[in-house]
Amino acid sequence: MLLVGPVGVGKTAFAEDLAALLLCEATGPDLLACDECHACRWLHAGNHPDFRRVAPDDENEAESGSAEKAAEKNKKRASNSIRIDQIRELEGFVFVGSHRNGNRVVLITEADAMNPPAANALLKILEEPPATVYFILITIRSKALLPTLRSRCRVISFGPPDGAAAANWLLGAGLEMQAKRYLDLAGGAPMRVAQWKDQGQLAPIDALVDSLISPPSDPMVLAARWDGLLKGDGMFRMENLVEGVQRWLFDLTQERMAGEVRYHAAWPRPKGVQNLNPQGLLAAWREIGQFRRSARHPLNQLLFLENMAAHFLRALRPMPS
Repeated sequence: MLLVGPVGVGKTAFAEDLAALLLCEATGPDLLACDECHACRWLHAGNHPDFRRVAPDDENEAESGSAEKAAEKNKKRASNSIRIDQIRELEGFVFVGSHRNGNRVVLITEADAMNPPAANALLKILEEPPATVYFILITIRSKALLPTLRSRCRVISFGPPDGAAAANWLLGAGLEMQAKRYLDLAGGAPMRVAQWKDQGQLAPIDALVDSLISPPSDPMVLAARWDGLLKGDGMFRMENLVEGVQRWLFDLTQERMAGEVRYHAAWPRPKGVQNLNPQGLLAAWREIGQFRRSARHPLNQLLFLENMAAHFLRALRPMPS
């Protein structure tokens, strides 16, 4: 099964509930896992013998042991990808009998992160899987998967829920007044907004948008303001900041050319948008897109921010009359 859709619309939650249902040994008539049997307790504890979760290497994972061992591990590690050895480790799990004489489940949370050797290794496993082994793949970019992999899966598409339903759901997450503001910014994905709240990202997001509405004219001053946001206590990272700047430029471009705003409709609009050069805005949007490629590992954070601030402020110059 291949679950396809944008971030924050419930794909992973659905996959985890489905895995629990497949492994539960006391399923009731409501077709939900009981949460009480041995299988459910093992799954919640993270040690169910018939469940495997495959995800990209965590680049922020703490290394243990000597510096030499850490360096060797980093050499073997691909950049935020699922490697072939992670898939090959599934072969014994798939083709050896179940520990509980029941179903076995493999959950691949970011299937598009498989490198080509890993994808080909998975394809071989999927040629003749045992009848009681279930594969659940999750992706935000189905076209990044091998066509032969997609053809072997039952595809289920996920989209953003109705806006009113999403806003009501966020009430339970403690977001009331600004639910629509953040839903627009998240593309209508309520779980992404809830994650932002849990990770302490909402205040930095507000501060970032404020800096974009009324930016200082000096790129070094703007970069220093952004640098302060990245040094906060939450999990607001460079890639979040770059994405925020790019989305702001997208909205400026769309507002200038079509009179519409996609992500920031609930925020105050800056003055003088009608005087901006749409070609310059579009060019800056593309340029900031290039920054996203190195946002995880900038060689010099402040210099990176100053360069990005210069591109952003250049796009805000009014068109010559």
